[in-house]
Amino acid sequence: MQHLDPITRRRLLYWLPACALPATAQALRPADDAPADAQRRDAPALLLAREAPAGVDPAGYLVSEKFDGVRALWDGERLRFRSGALVPAPAALLRRLPAQPLDGELWLARGRFSELAGRVKRQEAREADWEGIRYQLFELPGAPGSFEERAQALAALVARTGWDTLQAVPQERLVDRAALQRRLRQVLAADGEGLVLHRADAPYATGRSDVLLKLKPRQDAEGVVVGRHFGAEGRMHGLLVALRLRMLEGDRREFLLGSGFSDALRRDPPPLGSVVSYRHRGWSSGGLPRFASFLRVDPGF
Repeated sequence: MQHLDPITRRRLLYWLPACALPATAQALRPADDAPADAQRRDAPALLLAREAPAGVDPAGYLVSEKFDGVRALWDGERLRFRSGALVPAPAALLRRLPAQPLDGELWLARGRFSELAGRVKRQEAREADWEGIRYQLFELPGAPGSFEERAQALAALVARTGWDTLQAVPQERLVDRAALQRRLRQVLAADGEGLVLHRADAPYATGRSDVLLKLKPRQDAEGVVVGRHFGAEGRMHGLLVALRLRMLEGDRREFLLGSGFSDALRRDPPPLGSVVSYRHRGWSSGGLPRFASFLRVDPGF
């Protein structure tokens, strides 16, 4: 690949499966392949959403807005990101959280994810940095009963606290597909991200499941960074060319992601073990994302 121009070489890297990576080694600086799973072994067990199928019927589900925030789990003593890392929140905020475990998203406002991420990962937790951040709650981990019952209990818990920082995400039943699409259009028109559908009769569960569906105009997914590959010559020398991601769904296949990076990210790429979100246009017959493009790094690494 040494004789190819940089654009052609990058396109080939994008389409090569991870198993073909050794053949490209001469065009890349060696990847730093420390085991990523070991870095995430402390990650808490959470319920994760699948993509909603086309024409999904909302009957049997409770529907809520999908907030573009940072997932955070409170176990009664510690507030943790999805990765298991502690959220560096101010001590005064942590003291006000109830003893009961909570699951939700730290959220600032629609369209302000980047600002939110920068504020919640600062290691020197200052109350001023957390001004306006809400903990949008949608689950009571480990609690008995159906999701509908847990949602009611969560709303009652939040009402008792009388604290604006804690918010129970509103859940609603929609009568049919047309009502679901109307609600989706309303959220998107207000610069929201999409909708979440949670089976109303579901007991508490963890893992990726059809119990929880996400409905968005563009598909996205996540993967763990298990390799980073850098250019060895020309304009891309020393810069990130591709990330090798291990998918979080299915049989956890690996693939190379080489599109959508900013210049800043190429200079300072996400570390091994971090979770990366990417957009794509469906799946290939081999189960890999088609036309995948980098979206962002989960700030919880």
